[in-house]
Amino acid sequence: MRMRQSLAQFEAAFNDQAVEERIRRERLRRAAAVRSRIRRRERVRKSGTMRYIALVLAMLATTVLVTVAMFRALALWFG
Repeated sequence: MRMRQSLAQFEAAFNDQAVEERIRRERLRRAAAVRSRIRRRERVRKSGTMRYIALVLAMLATTVLVTVAMFRALALWFG
């Protein structure tokens, strides 16, 4: 009888530990997913900012080059 009781207690403790481990794994998986989403959002934001800066610089460079070329052409034409 005592052996059966200790075996039942062992099984109950094992089941409790298995449930706790499952809950812990699920919590860790969710935390990892949240960290992954945060890293991805930050990476997208950073690359978006860099692309915007590159676009603005390209537009400014184009504007300057076109303006310089236009005034040189006018200087050649009238000068």
